[in-house]
Amino acid sequence: MFRGILDNVLSGMKAGFKAILNLEHPIERRKMDTQKSSSKLSATLLALILMVAAFGFSPAVAAEMVLDPSTGEMVEAPQYGGTITYGRPNHGEHTDSWYIGGWATHFISEVTEKLVIGDWAIDRSVNHLRTYDQPFSINRGALAERWFTPDPTTIIVHIRKGVRWHNKAPMNGRELTAKDVEFNYHRLYGLGSGFTESCPVCGGKEKNIESITATDKYTVVIKLKQPDLLALDKLLDPWELFIHAPEVIREHGDIKDWRNLVGTGPMELTDYVDATSMKWTRVDNYWGFDEKFPQNRLPYVDEINAIIITDMAARLAALRSGKIDMLGTAGDSQLKSVDQVKSLQKTNPEIKMWTFDFRAGTGFVFNNVNNPPFNDIRVRRAMQMAMDLETINATFFGGLGDPTPNGLWANSKAGVGTPFDQWTEEIKPYYRYDPEGAKQLLADAGYPDGFNTRLDYDVRADTSYAELIANYWREIGVEVKIHTVDATQNTVFWQKNTSDGMIGGTTAMTYSAAGLEQWTTGGKWNGSAGSDSELDELWGRAEFAATIEEQNRAFKRMNMRLSELHWLVTGPVSPQFNVAQPWIKGYNGEVAISINGQYSTVLTRVWVDQDLKREMGF
Repeated sequence: MFRGILDNVLSGMKAGFKAILNLEHPIERRKMDTQKSSSKLSATLLALILMVAAFGFSPAVAAEMVLDPSTGEMVEAPQYGGTITYGRPNHGEHTDSWYIGGWATHFISEVTEKLVIGDWAIDRSVNHLRTYDQPFSINRGALAERWFTPDPTTIIVHIRKGVRWHNKAPMNGRELTAKDVEFNYHRLYGLGSGFTESCPVCGGKEKNIESITATDKYTVVIKLKQPDLLALDKLLDPWELFIHAPEVIREHGDIKDWRNLVGTGPMELTDYVDATSMKWTRVDNYWGFDEKFPQNRLPYVDEINAIIITDMAARLAALRSGKIDMLGTAGDSQLKSVDQVKSLQKTNPEIKMWTFDFRAGTGFVFNNVNNPPFNDIRVRRAMQMAMDLETINATFFGGLGDPTPNGLWANSKAGVGTPFDQWTEEIKPYYRYDPEGAKQLLADAGYPDGFNTRLDYDVRADTSYAELIANYWREIGVEVKIHTVDATQNTVFWQKNTSDGMIGGTTAMTYSAAGLEQWTTGGKWNGSAGSDSELDELWGRAEFAATIEEQNRAFKRMNMRLSELHWLVTGPVSPQFNVAQPWIKGYNGEVAISINGQYSTVLTRVWVDQDLKREMGF
């Protein structure tokens, strides 16, 4: 109890420190009257000492405060030990990112590493790391110590010296070399080392690669066929490029079996029970240190555990009972329902919450626009016009979202988006709620009585939202049967376009607009199977543009063209919530450390206040 009181007082003291030192913007700190500030600080420290003495605590407690350079706040000093347990609704199929890209990262991102990583120490007033809109410029070296581009078709990457593979067969702690990196590139993009086929999730990056070669023990040279302004994003930080152990792949042919996973990261995957749980254990003498507190070797926790709980209500019950410490993007278990948030705030006000909205996971894709009824644009437009985005936002999302129609990339995306009020009058009406107009479009298309179709919906998503939208479609005569599908089948629908109707989709995206390539003819992730000559021509302009401005002009038009084609239905941009127990420290609701697969990596940089957890009865 006393510790809880102390924590509340310390929170007030932290706010006092912040006000006294004006650390909200540490880079542009106001000039202070030194004498007055010193007097205030002395009084504050004296009050703290008297307070802790009164409750029987050592004044050393007050000394265990450090300045977090990313927030400008005084926080409890990091501590080692303990376990973080988080909830997941599902798990990746296996651990090989060659086959399943983003899904594998949920197994491996604590174990294997990338060449670059987001800047964990970045000023959160500049980038709070609760979005996908994280430009490559905020990345820092991980396995790559540095890189440079001596000319428009060359990238030279210097591999960090002294990084060692885990002391696990067949790697046995040997040093990471440039040859290991070369091997991984060759395997991903079919460029050599016995590999001739690009990975199925690589998105065609190999098309512009001339060669990737280790020129010495610590140097890799990437040669392009043509200049590409997005080459650093594409080739140093793609989803699929986690550096795997070459000896494991040579011995087993792949890394699908989690038992064979060997990395250079701060944790090892030490246990996996199918559809039940996963466990990662800290690696002693890991090479990396906390970017915020460079004297601290990572990781802080001894173990990270993931518990598979498919039902959201059951996950919330586990959080309330203290069985799990976190729900968030690290486990694809962030809260998406306002009702869930309100309920949790009512029953457990001590649990911390952070909101973020980096995209609208409320859209739908017509999985093959070449087949009836969705080969008729009037039908596709009718499906959008049937949705009352204002009411959906006000009711289902508690008014916390934004009901404004967006393109595939967000209207607010700098250089790429177009505000809705600037859309042409030709297409605006098709993005406004008009059920009678929708019925007329269906009749004009030959469906006066509507039709039946299906929606194949990712099991990770909230089916209650899909059911709500199905009711809107029912009102215009379209009967939609909802089928939930696992991650593997969902990927098949996106890449093979084999659903008989629609699939769940995202709009209002904020990350790199290079993803627009996937909506060109034959794009590996073109969920609509659509083909449009203007999109193809625009991508050609964007891919090899001479300037960022020229590239963005092409992207901007591509984004608007997709809205004109109406291959997708857009929903409200809705808030999502990361939540954590009060004993989880060093965490500020961050989505990821760089977006491309480094979600769980966040957990290797936060710590557990074990005393507080015990004193709260857990």
